[in-house]
Amino acid sequence: MNTHITTIKDFYFKHNRLPSYREICTLCKYKSTRSAKLLIDKMEDTGLVERDGKKIVATELLGSLPVLGRVEAGFPAPAQEELLDTMTIDDYLVPNKSATYILEVSGESMIDAGLLPGDLVLVERGKPAKNGDIVIAEVDGKWTMKYFFQKNSRVSLEPANKNFRTIYPTQELKISAVVISTMRKY
Repeated sequence: MNTHITTIKDFYFKHNRLPSYREICTLCKYKSTRSAKLLIDKMEDTGLVERDGKKIVATELLGSLPVLGRVEAGFPAPAQEELLDTMTIDDYLVPNKSATYILEVSGESMIDAGLLPGDLVLVERGKPAKNGDIVIAEVDGKWTMKYFFQKNSRVSLEPANKNFRTIYPTQELKISAVVISTMRKY
């Protein structure tokens, strides 16, 4: 039964929808749609799907990933795999969904902060910038991503690359968002 649930999850991630009963029969090699219905009932009992009228929809739990333990980043230690919890990436990275959006990094001014061209940053609109935050800012009509610092009334936007200069806004500065996370695919 668990391998069939994994098959349904794989279909969901690939097609961004749940399969129909007939598609479940094909995927799981069932002979009748009754078997497919029983599988969906089991998934509903475990909270992976729910009924919305006649429609069956995935819950956040279906898209969650297992947290299987910890890994030592210092000296080698024995690893133990155990299911500690499950979570969705959204739950971990996006505390305020309505104010959060994604930008692709371009340029090299923040490479020493670990932000490389092609990386994705999650930014939160409306979050107040504090000293040391990485911000998305409009400076004198141009957009940039830099470290934010303010001392008294003087604001500076500092790069994380010695080949770039610190920006001191001369006319206008609008902090659009604060970077809350970064994502990179290897």
